[in-house]
Amino acid sequence: MSTSLPIDAILPEVIDTLRATRRAVLQAPPGAGKTTRVPLAMLAAGLSEGKIVMLEPRRLAARAAAERMAQMLGEAVGQTVGYRIRGESLVSTATRIEVVTEGILTRMLQSDPDLPGIGAVIFDEFHERSLNADLGLALCLETASALRDDLILVVMSATLDAEPVGALMQAPVLTSQGRAFPVEPHWLAKPVPKTRRLEEATADLVLEALSKHEGSTLVFLPGEGEIRRTESRLRGVLAADTKLFTLFGAMDFQAQRAAIQPVREGRKVVLATSIAETSLTIEGVRIVVDAGLARRAEFDAGSGMSRLVTTRVTKAEATQRAGRAGRLAPGVCYKLWTKGEDGALPAFPPAEIEVADLTGFALDLAQWGAQPQDLGFLTPPHPGRLEEARSVLRMLGALDAAHRITAHGRALAGYPLHPRLAHMLEKGGKTAPDLAMILSESDFLRSFSTELLHRVAALKDPERFQREHGVELPQQTIRRLKQEARRIARRTTGNGIDTVAVLAALAYPDRVALRRAPGTQRYVLANGKGAMLRDGDPLAAGRLLVATDLDGDPTESRIRLGTAIAESDLRTVFTDQIQWHDRCEWSRRDGRVLARREERYGALVLAERMWADAPDADICSAMLDGVRQLGLKPGPAATRFLTRARLAATQDKAFPDFSEASLMETLDAWLLPHLSGVRTKDDWKSFDLLPALRARLDWNQMQFLDRVAPAHFTTPLGRDVAISYDDGKPAIALKLQELFGVSTHPVVAGMPLCLSLLSPAGRPLQVTEDLPGFWTTSYADVRKDMRGRYPKHPWPEDPAMAEPTLRAKPRR
Repeated sequence: MSTSLPIDAILPEVIDTLRATRRAVLQAPPGAGKTTRVPLAMLAAGLSEGKIVMLEPRRLAARAAAERMAQMLGEAVGQTVGYRIRGESLVSTATRIEVVTEGILTRMLQSDPDLPGIGAVIFDEFHERSLNADLGLALCLETASALRDDLILVVMSATLDAEPVGALMQAPVLTSQGRAFPVEPHWLAKPVPKTRRLEEATADLVLEALSKHEGSTLVFLPGEGEIRRTESRLRGVLAADTKLFTLFGAMDFQAQRAAIQPVREGRKVVLATSIAETSLTIEGVRIVVDAGLARRAEFDAGSGMSRLVTTRVTKAEATQRAGRAGRLAPGVCYKLWTKGEDGALPAFPPAEIEVADLTGFALDLAQWGAQPQDLGFLTPPHPGRLEEARSVLRMLGALDAAHRITAHGRALAGYPLHPRLAHMLEKGGKTAPDLAMILSESDFLRSFSTELLHRVAALKDPERFQREHGVELPQQTIRRLKQEARRIARRTTGNGIDTVAVLAALAYPDRVALRRAPGTQRYVLANGKGAMLRDGDPLAAGRLLVATDLDGDPTESRIRLGTAIAESDLRTVFTDQIQWHDRCEWSRRDGRVLARREERYGALVLAERMWADAPDADICSAMLDGVRQLGLKPGPAATRFLTRARLAATQDKAFPDFSEASLMETLDAWLLPHLSGVRTKDDWKSFDLLPALRARLDWNQMQFLDRVAPAHFTTPLGRDVAISYDDGKPAIALKLQELFGVSTHPVVAGMPLCLSLLSPAGRPLQVTEDLPGFWTTSYADVRKDMRGRYPKHPWPEDPAMAEPTLRAKPRR
């Protein structure tokens, strides 16, 4: 370690802290040297007899760190320092420091929770907050507390707020200030027009920076596609002494190594993804050009898995990117956004546990045998999204109803793939590995067609596909997918199902789709959601499809990728899930209860017939949905009863609630027993609600109701007149002559009865709550006016002393 690095000043404190507490959080900026210096210092100090395992978020960073440490020891990789990444390892019995990618640690812990032979675990670049790093730290903390109190745990980070991590680990936080040279920022004068392509604007900015500054250039772009397009614009226009390289995760290691190593003459331009933000040092870089975009994993409802989504870079990421120009000397950073736009950037990227698919995470938890609340997570998973992930695992047979892992689930956990694809591989034949890679690579042939078979054919025989379809295939992507498929194939028997559509249905049993009606592009999925194809899509010829990719629209998703499946294949593969169901339901369209027997796969009705002998109880229950749609619609008598009951409820809190909201909420309790024979909209229109409403009250409650809100007023002639309580007050309407002889105003439930007095023809004459006062005042004017109009009817001078009548005067 002859060259001094900023981290060296704090290494003695790090070692002393680990000797005392076995845990530490180390915060150091990019370029401080933590990735290579800390593991070697721990080894030299003899802190543990066991192996030191260091996690890196990316394969390139893991290999580069191992190579650099081995070089510092004057050894080849695989001796004292080795590495293990997906599909590749270089270790030996002499290896004491092993650099691994984050998923490797999870599998090590699941296999041997006490981590035999391992003395320390270092989480490098923890600020990236990958799902595997969060889970790995949580599992290590439980191992250390329950099985291995001697286990050393170190978390290293560049931009993370370290205090919460220290609190979670109950560990000291140590900080190295680093030694960064100043980097001069250059922002755009005005925003890039939306019509201008990213690669065009980036290439022009690179040429501008090269023309004004010395040194090599590191260009940050979101992904391989943008890198390839920018590369094509720059190739041929750079100076002769400027070499052009690309750097992204899907490249082979030799090409990645060439991009990292210094050039012997001239300078270079490296077009890279965020893989170059941390852990890697690219010699000679004095210029950074930042396109301002990042690609991160987020759960995509359309694919049912995580997808890389392009978003604006955060301030923390922009700071790290700019810092790559100031590692060894002052530099500059050209940003493809304005200074005004810079203020709107979010501070930090979200933790992957907040936005990514949790299905694999839920399977890991089940395999570990713990609930999330039992483990120490810096950011706990959202309960709702975790339950969604568990429902997928139950559907695949990986978990039982109590969230316990099954034997099949343990088999799925052994694959470095999404559980959906692992399930397909466990059941599938020789085509399954190729299909697994195609379904993992969402951008492969995305714009060509929605037919999944096209992608399978392109991967199987690229040359023939190009000849037949006249399309240029991405050869590097083809080679990578084939290589990954061969590696996965070594884990499978290759003796299972080989039909592409059936394999797709195994991965997406919830995405089998049935066309709603002949000639339409609209489908219903087995999970009950809607989906559609664009007009003219050849896939619409199929009655049954498997939709492997949707656009995620919550109302009705557009199918982006799928293939037709034969009903016979569906019945063969999902025999145990296709069952007959008896179903009574209210049809809003027909306005009646429909009773059917349906053969269903999930929400898909494959066949149906009438259910002629459906029990009356089932029909009545379905009719309740009709009532909820149509409303109560009480007749005049039921309306008067409701008015009285609501008035009674104001007098006694224990009286049943007859409000419309309460009645609608409790239909099954009071209305259901009375619905026998009612199954259509017309039946309901003629249904008398009054008996069902009255049945809600017992004898005492009915007596109370009649006392506080009587139903009728008995006239002097012995006739019962229905009382209205529309305004909360009792009121009746009757002919004036029927009240002759009444000298005291009628009272109902302690309130004066509002009398609407009518003429012999039934027309209103007077409304009063003081009948004696009316007799002595206004009656005279009414008598004077009415005698001429209705001479055949009595109009006595003193109505209070007259006999009540509804008859005309007798003929002379």
